[in-house]
Amino acid sequence: RFGPAPVQERLSCMARNNSIYVVANIGDKKPCDSSDPNCPGDGRYQYNTDVVFDTQGKLVARYHKHNLFAESQFNYPKEAEAVTFETPFGKFGIFTCFDILFYEPAVVLVDKMQVDTVLFPTAWMNVLPFLTAIEFHSAWAMGMRVNVLAANTHNTSIEMTGSGIYAPAGARTYSYNRKTEDGHLLIAELDAHPRLSPASPPAVSWNSYALTVEKFSQNDHEFTGIIFHDPFTFVELTKPEGNLTVCQKDLCCHLRYKMAEKRDDEVYVLGAFDGLHVIEGQYYLQICTLVKCLSTNLSTCGEPVETAQTKFEMFALSGTFGTSHVFPEVLYSGVQLAPGEFEVLTDGRLINRNTTSKPVLTVTLFGRWYEKD
Repeated sequence: RFGPAPVQERLSCMARNNSIYVVANIGDKKPCDSSDPNCPGDGRYQYNTDVVFDTQGKLVARYHKHNLFAESQFNYPKEAEAVTFETPFGKFGIFTCFDILFYEPAVVLVDKMQVDTVLFPTAWMNVLPFLTAIEFHSAWAMGMRVNVLAANTHNTSIEMTGSGIYAPAGARTYSYNRKTEDGHLLIAELDAHPRLSPASPPAVSWNSYALTVEKFSQNDHEFTGIIFHDPFTFVELTKPEGNLTVCQKDLCCHLRYKMAEKRDDEVYVLGAFDGLHVIEGQYYLQICTLVKCLSTNLSTCGEPVETAQTKFEMFALSGTFGTSHVFPEVLYSGVQLAPGEFEVLTDGRLINRNTTSKPVLTVTLFGRWYEKD
């Protein structure tokens, strides 16, 4: 009926012979003809495709990627597909790579289809300080309050590495390896229905704290710096502890902090960005961030930095977000996550539980305002 499909046959047998679900990213071609005005010249559409086989080896899901990222070999489906399937251990949704930054289908699957777990094949290029794979994917799981199984390709020559198994309360296990080309198997236990789990964090009203506080003292001059092509408004953390506010447009970011020690050779800033990101895709962001600068020269603030020496005894970051979709990120020196060391209060404050176990690269509330795209 379908013609030869050796790749799918092999995947199907892997699933059935081992009584497991198998998810794979492959190409798919669909014939079309002149009755379709958009039909490509070679008479077929090509899609970046995910397939899922169940424990019997049956194909139970197929998803065509909607948000393409520099993939001229592929077409995208006219309508975004929201693909789900039921298992004995919860309801699953699936999407691919760049899809995670957009409303369709990623947010639709969680908010409308109420999936428990997201399957996420990806070829993710790491971009500090906000968009390394392990950092953003774990933050998305926390912000959306679902499990995310993220399988990244591992190609260090183009900055692609970082896979993980993420729960709403934090990463259960992850791998970030830029040293070797070896693959890595990750295994962890998850709650099948995280929303019903007592361990699941409560719903957050992201701006409720920030809207009630007076602006903290503007005790330093503000300046502009660039993070991934976006102009942030920054203010420097000049003291070992304090309260700071920085605003841009409608977004005001508040930070209370205390460093374990204030070093002369490291500079941290509090930054705010409220605007449309237009490089490599277009999407509206509201971001509050505490970030380490590359050097003590303020002009380097916002450039990628991988190591730090400053630990924080406490931090509490909040912002007057206009969106309810905010993803909390904490990244430590060496590009490491901090599962269990921070939490988001129901009033929208991102706080640490104890002195950070490692020096801090960034503490960020990454907001996506989909309606303003």
